[in-house]
Amino acid sequence: MAASRVLCLLALTLSLFAVIYTVSGHNITQILSESPEYSSFNSYLSQTKLNDEINSRTTITILVLNNDAMSSLAGKHPLSVVKTALSLLVLLDYYDPLKLHKISQGTTLTTTLYQTTGRAAGNLGFVNVTDLKGGKVGFGSAAPGSKLDSNYTKSVKQIPYNISVLEINAPIIAPGILTAPAPSNNMTELLEKAGCKIFASMLLSSGVVKTYESTVEKGLTVFAPSDEGFKAESAPDLTKLTQAEVVSLLEYHALAEYKPKGSLKINKNVISTLATNGAGKYDLTTSTSGDEVILHTGVGPSRVADTVVDETPLVVFKVDKVLLPIELFGKSPSPAPEPVSTPTPTPSAKSLSPTPTKSPSPRKEPSPVAASPPAPPVDEPSEEAPSDSPTSSENIRAKNAAFHVNTHAYFTAMVTLAATSLFL
Repeated sequence: MAASRVLCLLALTLSLFAVIYTVSGHNITQILSESPEYSSFNSYLSQTKLNDEINSRTTITILVLNNDAMSSLAGKHPLSVVKTALSLLVLLDYYDPLKLHKISQGTTLTTTLYQTTGRAAGNLGFVNVTDLKGGKVGFGSAAPGSKLDSNYTKSVKQIPYNISVLEINAPIIAPGILTAPAPSNNMTELLEKAGCKIFASMLLSSGVVKTYESTVEKGLTVFAPSDEGFKAESAPDLTKLTQAEVVSLLEYHALAEYKPKGSLKINKNVISTLATNGAGKYDLTTSTSGDEVILHTGVGPSRVADTVVDETPLVVFKVDKVLLPIELFGKSPSPAPEPVSTPTPTPSAKSLSPTPTKSPSPRKEPSPVAASPPAPPVDEPSEEAPSDSPTSSENIRAKNAAFHVNTHAYFTAMVTLAATSLFL
């Protein structure tokens, strides 16, 4: 009986995890691949690696353009400019058809992915969302004087409160983003301004900077140690390396592909570097801690501290420590063995004589932790569809989405009750 109860509880728990995974996971490339009219938009998300950034986030809305609307951007601007324009279409909040028509006071400013790059001056990283009534919702740049040149046309896909995909009829163009100056191609100049002068000097003196520059066109990711990283106590004595080893070390700090932070955050594989073709593997792995990315070499970790430049197909990161490949510096040291305890000397007969001792006070057990208060209630979407919603089918879909979330909560409660009853 006990075994059957355990098996039943295990089955219920696995079912619960399956439901949670289904609700929380999303893949924007897969979602858009089901609709051929978004093939151009989907392709540019992959080329700019915005798809990885989208997949690494939750509570997000994608404003997609069909192939006709995408033609105003595709092939007419550098890839870095297209990425900026598309990042304005990624809203860091969840909007479904119902929410669009229930915006407080009819208008709001919402943060976009462009705002997170640090390159958006003023309000350029925000989008104005306005309910125009009559079934229309307008979108435009939040920059003063901007017009609502984009309109909501239809709903594409929702995974409730995780990701929403909505179609609009035109790109949102913030002032100046289509005429942005081309990024600097001077690698050492970029590094020196970012506080990586030692690394820049080594690239020049070794000639490895030419290897970097010849790789940029097809994609290049650079992990540049800060000057403080070279001066840290944990930094190795590079004067002991041969010239060939210095070249391998510098090549180890770059990847022959464009891999921005969003791609690093979802990475699960071993990453090859420019030094991988040399002797040994010279590879590395990644992990995340919140929004931070940690690089692991097998000798020690290094944190991605800042993004110096992210202009497709080049991304340069500042890291807080020099990356130390196993091939040059060996594996990380094993933890020191625990000290061997000294044998206690045998007590003499005199020391064995009983000595009256004071009884120790009974140890006071810690009081049990108070149970956490119940979570505050969450407002449910109104059952009454807005009269000015674009189509009745979209309202039904939005209501069904809310129903699925409530069903998930109900299912969780039922699993908990069932598990409790099994052990009563």
